[in-house]
Amino acid sequence: MFDIELHNLVLAQSETAQPASGGESLPPIIGESSSAGGGTVSSSGTGSTGNTNTNPSIFDGFLPIILVMFVVMIIFSMMGSRRERKKRAALISSISKHDKVQTVGGVIGSVVEIKSDTIILKVDEAANTRITFARSAIQQVITSSETVGKAPSQELTPQK
Repeated sequence: MFDIELHNLVLAQSETAQPASGGESLPPIIGESSSAGGGTVSSSGTGSTGNTNTNPSIFDGFLPIILVMFVVMIIFSMMGSRRERKKRAALISSISKHDKVQTVGGVIGSVVEIKSDTIILKVDEAANTRITFARSAIQQVITSSETVGKAPSQELTPQK
């Protein structure tokens, strides 16, 4: 009985060493299992088929840095726009009668009357033309009524 088992083992080894076609034996393809020896063994020898990719991507370290920079840019842009809104609100609230202003459309006139949401501008002295604008249409104050009433200060300059 021992001789029969030994003979079967030798036959099995000779079949795997030389295929029936008479050609040379090729190593098993990666991922395929070999059935020599009665059991299935993976070609890697460990029996696991998991992918163990240990090569880190170049962007793994930069992703948090890029995200932080993006958040900082958004915060700074929001702070800048908030500052501009406050500046514009202060400009519109500081408008008073007899100020010379320019509208968004480019019309320049003198403030005659101020209402809650509208401003009436006098744009022509000869024809007494008055135009009503929304308060938000004022772009800039050219001369204020405070500076119109004052005479320009004359500084003493040394004579040469």
